[in-house]
Amino acid sequence: MRPHPVRRYGFGDVHEASHPDSIRATLAEFLSTFIFVFAGQGSILALNKIYPDTGDTAETASRWIVIALAHGLALFAAISASFNVSGGHVNPAVTFGTLLGGRISLIRAIYYWVAQVLGAIVASLLLRLVTHGMRTGGFILASREDEWRALIFEVVMTFGLVYTVYATSIDPKRGNLGIIAPLATGFIFGANILVGGPFEGAAMNPALAFGPALVGWRWRHHWVYWVGPLLGGGIAGLIYEFMVIPTESSPTHTHHQPLAPEDY
Repeated sequence: MRPHPVRRYGFGDVHEASHPDSIRATLAEFLSTFIFVFAGQGSILALNKIYPDTGDTAETASRWIVIALAHGLALFAAISASFNVSGGHVNPAVTFGTLLGGRISLIRAIYYWVAQVLGAIVASLLLRLVTHGMRTGGFILASREDEWRALIFEVVMTFGLVYTVYATSIDPKRGNLGIIAPLATGFIFGANILVGGPFEGAAMNPALAFGPALVGWRWRHHWVYWVGPLLGGGIAGLIYEFMVIPTESSPTHTHHQPLAPEDY
């Protein structure tokens, strides 16, 4: 992963929008999100195919362990695959956190968001094709769970996810931690699924929620899986950026200049 520039904010410019580095990074985000969603959501369809849900408690616990492991490993691989090209966001909430932290321009963030959502949609479409029409379930709340508790779950879990990303891949003092950033991110993602999954599905990623919901056409409670992760990711980015990372000195004029593509 390229060293992050000093904290500065910018919309971006035409040069950045058309720069080959921006195009490569956007493609990397698309492919990595595709890899992550295809493997993660595919594991759920595979479990439904092999072991139809019987409601058995022990079987349900085993399902969540498999789902958490599949998503954690898939995220580890997806981040590793794009780490040195785009920074390995693979998540609109991570991109939002770095945008609020001044580590990425608005143009680059928009490119990433589009690529991540498209990657999730294509992965979900291909899953439906290769599984003979099985519908991706998206994310739904468990019975007797309400949207506001689910929202808090998503905020807290995504906060932990993006905070881990900041600590291991963005913090200038991270040292050798950058080597394990993809693994650490995969671990916290899988762990959070074990915590929040039985209650509300544990998306922590709007793209991961949107692709399966669109292809399976299941929109109930869908707003929770956008608002919660974006809030959690944004709060984590701001807290780590302004309360944990030391104040960075930079020329006063850089605050108003657009971020150059080579800075990422």
